[in-house]
Amino acid sequence: MSNGRIDVHSHFLPDFYRAAAAAAGHAQPDGIAELPAWTAAGHVAVMDRLGIATSLLSISSPGVHFGDDGAARALARQVNEEGQHAVEAHPGRFGLFAALPAPDVDGSIAEIRYCYDHLGADGVALLTNVGGTYLGDPALEPVFDELDRRRARVFVHPTSPACWESTSFGRPRPMIEFLFDTTRAVVNLVLNGTVARHPGIEFVIAHAGAALPVIADRVAAFTIVLTDVDSEADIIPDLARLHYDLAGFPVPRQLDAILALTTLEHLHYGSDYPFTPEFIVETGAQALANAGSVASALTGNTRQLFPDSRNLAAE
Repeated sequence: MSNGRIDVHSHFLPDFYRAAAAAAGHAQPDGIAELPAWTAAGHVAVMDRLGIATSLLSISSPGVHFGDDGAARALARQVNEEGQHAVEAHPGRFGLFAALPAPDVDGSIAEIRYCYDHLGADGVALLTNVGGTYLGDPALEPVFDELDRRRARVFVHPTSPACWESTSFGRPRPMIEFLFDTTRAVVNLVLNGTVARHPGIEFVIAHAGAALPVIADRVAAFTIVLTDVDSEADIIPDLARLHYDLAGFPVPRQLDAILALTTLEHLHYGSDYPFTPEFIVETGAQALANAGSVASALTGNTRQLFPDSRNLAAE
């Protein structure tokens, strides 16, 4: 599988995590039918069929924080250790974006240190918001300071917005609300200066940047009149330096939009498996393969983003 793709947007759901999420009221998270079943061996089998060499695993929405800091710390530690077990049991097939118990700042910093110093994680995954605390909130600054010190790769994954009851019209939130919450969170990261103040962090934004390419110039124009924009923020360059995965349906329209905001070197392959079923992943990969030279560049881009990873399949 050395010539296969590297998947930066791929999820794992150990049985104990599915049970904890269901017990917290998330048996049908974000309005979808159910939490999909998952095993490491089954995931590898899917990767083999789809030509994926390595998948970077992360916990998807609803994350690990269900309202209690102590329980969130314990669950984050448990899923991270389970993710590392999958990495070790299948050398070269899995990497790990560690889960953090945000918005618990002290717990998140402790988990960053554990996952980097003891588990050798490839990066961390953060949800766009947890309980209405959005990325870019000043309260999370110590977390980003620690990630910057570690020169971390931070995968930003959407979840339901804090106002989903009023905006989703009863439809599954991944259809529209996830994209708007990604857009909302990344704009907040940029306007509040989190991106500019932490040049050591490489952010990977899900779903080809959601609506960011369409509204970037509008946001930049509003900074002329806004009084609360961080002095270090530079909207278009800040957005252009981020990385973006192509999970979802970027072809035929969204791909052109993200390439108008950033360069090809900042794009990466993503499957969103197992929340996206295998047959849809296969259809999306084929559409991407038909989109000219983009698909052939993605694996090299990801190797450049993770030059020191011990977990990616050898070239």
